[in-house]
Amino acid sequence: MKSVSLLLALGLGAAVFAATSCGGNPAPQTPTPNADSAAAAARARADSEAAAQAERDRQAREEADRVARQRQADSIAALARASEEVRTTLAAMIHFDLDKSNIRPGDAATLDQKVAILQANPQLRIRVGGHCDERGSDEYNLALGNRRAQSAKQYLVSHGIDAGRIETQSWGEEKPLVDGHDESAWSQNRRDEFEPISGGDNLRRP
Repeated sequence: MKSVSLLLALGLGAAVFAATSCGGNPAPQTPTPNADSAAAAARARADSEAAAQAERDRQAREEADRVARQRQADSIAALARASEEVRTTLAAMIHFDLDKSNIRPGDAATLDQKVAILQANPQLRIRVGGHCDERGSDEYNLALGNRRAQSAKQYLVSHGIDAGRIETQSWGEEKPLVDGHDESAWSQNRRDEFEPISGGDNLRRP
């Protein structure tokens, strides 16, 4: 009887052990990443970073190009303004007293500016045109206009400018600057005018 009871107890214990071992929730397992998936994700990140860097590089190049173009445009505009200012200074007239061809002290400073321009622009050649007011004969005024043009040329030459770079012409009374028959008009018409005849497209400041 004791043997039977022992066997039953052993059998029951084995059943309970089996039930405990096979039943219940399984232990959780950590998933092992797939090597191909990890490599693909790494490549995707690398491609995304490379694309972002390429876009930043493209924007940087475009900005550098824009800045370079703007600087070039500003430089060209500045040169054009400077050239126009020099041309205006070169064109400044000088004036003379009645029946005179000598350079007045105030006009010497105007001629000094032209000396500096001619020195800074060795390719520049100019023409000096002498003018008179309406009084006097045509012959007299043509001769006086020539003396006035020659007077300005001689001043420039005496300050170091090659005489071959300066032409002269007399207009007499043919081209009045101001219409009128009084001293106000006459004083403005007694003048020398200056114009470039070659090398005057891109004038540099002295």
